[in-house]
Amino acid sequence: MKYGESIFDILYLVFAVSFGVIMLRDAKNSAQKDMGLAALILGLGDAFHLVPRVMDHFSDLDLTVPLGVGKLVTSLTMTVFYVLLYRIWLKFYGEKEDQKQKTLILALAAARVILCMFPQNGWVTNSSGMTWGIIRNVPFVILGAMICAMYHKNRGKSADLRNMWLLILLSFLFYIPVAVFAGLVPMLGMLMLPKTVCYVLMILAFRRTFGRTGR
Repeated sequence: MKYGESIFDILYLVFAVSFGVIMLRDAKNSAQKDMGLAALILGLGDAFHLVPRVMDHFSDLDLTVPLGVGKLVTSLTMTVFYVLLYRIWLKFYGEKEDQKQKTLILALAAARVILCMFPQNGWVTNSSGMTWGIIRNVPFVILGAMICAMYHKNRGKSADLRNMWLLILLSFLFYIPVAVFAGLVPMLGMLMLPKTVCYVLMILAFRRTFGRTGR
C-alpha cells in the first residue's frame, strides 16, 4: 500500500505543478492565468504535506512536526484555491461581481485561515481533535458550497467546465470525513485519494479551456 500511495502522491504533485506552470505560460487571458495559478498553488501547497508523508513511509525519522505543519499549509492553500475558483468563475463566465458576495467569500476565507492558526488545532503535534476539525471547516464548507452553487448555475454555459460543480461537491464529500473523523478512524484517510482525483479532473478541465478561443 505504501508504494502505491507514494507513487500516486508523487505523480499528482508533478502533474499539478507542471500543468500549473504550463497553463501560466500559455494563458491567453486573466481567467486562464488564474487557472494556472490555482493548479500551481494546489500542487505546491499539497507538497508540504505529501512529501513528508512519502518520506514517513520509507524512513525512521520523526516527521511529526513536518506532517502536522504540512497539513496546516495545505489547509491554507486549499482556501486560497477556492478563492481563485471564485475569481475564475467571475472572469470565465463574464459575471458581474457582487460586492456583498465578494465580501462574504473573503470573510469566510479569512475566518478559515484565522481558525487554522489557533494552537488548539494541534498542528505541531499532528494530533488535531474532532472539535477543532469541525470548527475550522465550518467556514470552509460554506465557502465551498457557495462556489459549487456558482458553477452549478453556469453549468450549461461551457462544455469544458460543466462538471466543475460536481467535482467541487465530491471533493468536499471525500474531504470532510477525513478532516473530522480521521483521528478516530485512520482508514478514512484513504478518502484523500479520490479527493485528489477530483482535483486532477479540475485541472484537466481548466486545461481544456486553452483549446478554445473566446473567453
